[in-house]
Amino acid sequence: MATGTEVGEEKVRFQEGAELEASDDTAHKISHDPWYQVAFVLTTGVNSAYVLGYSGSIMVYLGWIAGTTGLILAAAISLHANILLAHIHEVGGKRRIRYRDLAGYIYGRKMYSLTWGLQYVNLFMINTGFIILAGQALKAMYVLYGGDNALKLPYCIAIAGFVCALFAFGIPHLSALRIWLGISTFLSLIYIVVAFVLSLRDGISTPPRDYNIPGSHVNKIFTTIGSVASLVFAYNTGMLPEIQATIKPPVIKNMEKALWFQFTVGVLPLFAVTFMGYWAYGSSTSTYLLNSVGGPAWVKAMANVAAFLQTVIALHIFASPMYEYLDTKYGRGKGSAFSFHNISFRVLVRGGYLTINTFVAALLPFLGDFMSLTGALSVFPLTFVLANHMYLTVKKNKLSAFRKVWHWLNVVGFSCLAVAAAVAAIRLIIVDSKAYHLFADL
Repeated sequence: MATGTEVGEEKVRFQEGAELEASDDTAHKISHDPWYQVAFVLTTGVNSAYVLGYSGSIMVYLGWIAGTTGLILAAAISLHANILLAHIHEVGGKRRIRYRDLAGYIYGRKMYSLTWGLQYVNLFMINTGFIILAGQALKAMYVLYGGDNALKLPYCIAIAGFVCALFAFGIPHLSALRIWLGISTFLSLIYIVVAFVLSLRDGISTPPRDYNIPGSHVNKIFTTIGSVASLVFAYNTGMLPEIQATIKPPVIKNMEKALWFQFTVGVLPLFAVTFMGYWAYGSSTSTYLLNSVGGPAWVKAMANVAAFLQTVIALHIFASPMYEYLDTKYGRGKGSAFSFHNISFRVLVRGGYLTINTFVAALLPFLGDFMSLTGALSVFPLTFVLANHMYLTVKKNKLSAFRKVWHWLNVVGFSCLAVAAAVAAIRLIIVDSKAYHLFADL
C-alpha cells in the first residue's frame, strides 16, 4: 500500500526525471519508444475504424446538441483522467508497467485481480468489436461486387479473425509495430477522407434529413444512456499504463505530450467524419458509415479495404496486454522473437485467444451494443473511477480540500453512470438478439 512518505519520495523522483526499474519482469520491451511513437499508438486507437460507427451509434441517439456537446466534453474529461493516471505511473520506487500492478500496489492483491479482470473484459470486448468491424468491411466489399448474398457476415468475421491472427503471429510486441503505425495512419486517412467526402456529396444532393431521435420514450432513455457509454469508449484504451511502459524517460512528461497530441490533433478526424456522417444521413445513419454513403464502387471498395487493414493493426494494440501476460508467464523462450519456439507459441496461444474473440464476434455481431457495454463495464471503472481514486490515494497529503472533493465527485458520479450504462447496454443486446437471432447476417 502507498504511504505518505512514499508520496513525498515520488515527488522528488518526478522532479529529477530519474529512470526507475519496472515493477515486474516482462517479456516485452519497455522504455524504448519516443513520445511521438506513443502518440501515434494512441491516435491509431482513437481513429480506428470504430470512428465509422459513431455517427450511427452516438449522434443518432443523442442528436446535434447533446451529441456534439457530449463528444467534446467526453474528450476533455478523458484527457483529465488519463493525465491523472500518467502522473502516478511511478510509485513506490518503481514504474508500474501494467494497470493491475499499479492497482495492486495501491490497494492490495484483491484489487490487483479485480483490475486485471476488468481490463481483460474491456480489451476482449474491444477486440471483439474490431473483428466485427473488419467483417463488416469485408461484407461491404462483397456486396459492392458480388451479385448474390452467399457470403454472410459470420463468414466475413471468420476470415477477418484469421487475418488478425496471422498479423499477431508476426508482431512480437507493441514496440515492434513501428512502421505499421505509419501505415495505420495512412489507412485511417483513406477511409476517413472517403467517408467525409462522399457524405458531404450525399448531404448536398439529398433533401432535408430527419434528425429526430428514433424509438419510443422508454427506448430513448436506454439508448441515450448507452450512447453516453459509447462517448467515453471513443477516446479511452483502458491500458494506459501498458502504453506508457513503452515510452522513454522522462516518462510522465513524455506521456503528457503524447496525450495532448491525441486529444488535440488526434481527435480532429474523429470529429470530422462523425459530424459529417450525421449531417448527411440524419437518423437513418448506419452504424457502419460506409454502408450509408453513395459514390463510385471502386472508391467505396478502397475505403473498405483500408478500414479492414487498419482494424487488423489496431486490434494488435488492444490485444497486447493479454499477449504480454501470456508471453511473460508461459512463452518466454531463448533467442530471437522469431525463433521457432517463440513463433510456435504465438501461433498456438494468440491463435487460440483470437479464435474465441472471433466466435463471440460472429455469435453477437451488434457493434453499437458492444461499444456501450465496453464503456459501461470497463472504461468507466478503469479510466474514471479508478484513475481518480488512485490519484486521490497516492496524492492525498498534497491535495487541497477542493481537489479532494472534486476527485470524490468523479468517483461517485462515474460509478453511478457505469451501473446505469451497463443495464442499458445489456438491455440493448437482449433486444437486438431477439430481433436478429444469433450469427445474424446484418
